[in-house]
Amino acid sequence: SLAKKAVAAKVDGELFDMSYILEKDTSIEFITIDSPEGEEVIRHSTAHLMAHAVTRLYPETKVAIGPAIENGFYYDFDPKEQFNDEDLIKIEAEMKKIAKENVKIERVMMTREDAIEHFKKLGEIYKVEIIEQIAKGEMLSFYKQGDFMDLCRGPHVPSTSYLKSFKLKNLAGAYWRGDSKNKMLQRIYGLAFSDDQKLKDHLIFLEEAEKRDHRKIGKELDLFFMSDYGPGFPFFLPKGMIMRNVLIDLWRKEH
Repeated sequence: SLAKKAVAAKVDGELFDMSYILEKDTSIEFITIDSPEGEEVIRHSTAHLMAHAVTRLYPETKVAIGPAIENGFYYDFDPKEQFNDEDLIKIEAEMKKIAKENVKIERVMMTREDAIEHFKKLGEIYKVEIIEQIAKGEMLSFYKQGDFMDLCRGPHVPSTSYLKSFKLKNLAGAYWRGDSKNKMLQRIYGLAFSDDQKLKDHLIFLEEAEKRDHRKIGKELDLFFMSDYGPGFPFFLPKGMIMRNVLIDLWRKEH
């Protein structure tokens, strides 16, 4: 059962894929799919799965970066035409299709120079920019699944069949490298877990949190409202101002 549940291993404290070949006596700790570290491997691999699906459906899209984050992942893209909510449905369906195909995920090593040449041929300008900033002579690791390959340290799951419990959530804008002088890219956020129950529980949690969102409740109770004129800034209504002043008075008395 451990062999089926393991998605990575710590070799002398360092994380590696399950395909890593041992060449000397070493200490090993297997990382199971349902452990915190295993969940992170799942999320990172699901980010690559999404990028694979996007490049299949929209081959003219340029790929930027896509890390794992708390409870999920995101990936930044430069599409020919802007993605919309309908596109998210298509991308998620394609991800499920690739997962069922059980595509093997392989680690590939390349020199910096070969990597630059490879991504230039593909027109992946963002990958080229990242690689060009790496020192000359460096060997770089990539992860390949089918016809998709991305620069990455890893580790990743052995194949796409391990990725079953995910959901794409929303779209957002993101400047390349977080710099407003650069082009605005499209970021797709998603959730990923080791099993369907964890995903279901988190979706229920988000639904309940949305019901209790202060922005929604504040408006419903005539306390304050949010506006594009001041992003993140509450515009207080008369009732809200009374409550605010009462709270300030209480704070002053207490402190």
